[in-house]
Amino acid sequence: MMRTVLFAGTLVIGAPIAAWAAPSTPQTQSGHADVVLKSDHAWNGTAYQHYPVSAPQLTVLKLTIPPHTALPWHIHPFPNAGYVLAGQLTIEDKATGKQQTFHTGEAFAESVNDPHRGVSGDQETVVILTYAGTAGAPTSVPLKGEKTEY
Repeated sequence: MMRTVLFAGTLVIGAPIAAWAAPSTPQTQSGHADVVLKSDHAWNGTAYQHYPVSAPQLTVLKLTIPPHTALPWHIHPFPNAGYVLAGQLTIEDKATGKQQTFHTGEAFAESVNDPHRGVSGDQETVVILTYAGTAGAPTSVPLKGEKTEY
């Protein structure tokens, strides 16, 4: 009876040591991608034109906007996209008055060279913005007399 107990104890203790000593090789496999936005035009219907003829520079920003806040009127000199992490964002087009609201989990394509602004709702809004610009160019340009967007 003593041998059985001793033998069983050896197996229980030995199993974790064998697993710990085995080399871990990750399996190669593809990840899963959900396309949240693919567009050749901005949220307001304006088609994107061509890129400047220079080296590209990507910029990714996390923008936090307090509740009930309107950002200053501004333009973007090149295409960019946003993804709402929290809250909601209403984008307003200055020339037409057109508006569209994007909620948590939604993506949007911003307009290029069209004056617009974002307005938050009843809670803090957090947006990830990805700009496909060029080195040395600003990602956002305020309209005359306006503060910067960020």
